[in-house]
Amino acid sequence: MAGKIKPGLILMDMQLPEMSGLEATKLIKSDPDLAGIPIVALTANAMRGDREITLAAGCDDYISKPLDPDELHEIVLKWLGETVS
Repeated sequence: MAGKIKPGLILMDMQLPEMSGLEATKLIKSDPDLAGIPIVALTANAMRGDREITLAAGCDDYISKPLDPDELHEIVLKWLGETVS
């Protein structure tokens, strides 16, 4: 789907039904046409080291659930900048 629509930002749930968010991130980042799309990990896994694992897999940022709307807004602005109104 990312290849079809080439979004400006991907909010990636780490616990997907068919493949993990880590696997999906690695797949997206391995495609030269998609590698520049920022991926923000959204996860209920908030254990020590989880942030580092998601960043090592290619995610550009990390938010743990439950999501804080203000934190999410800040991260979206960080990665999309002026394109968000």
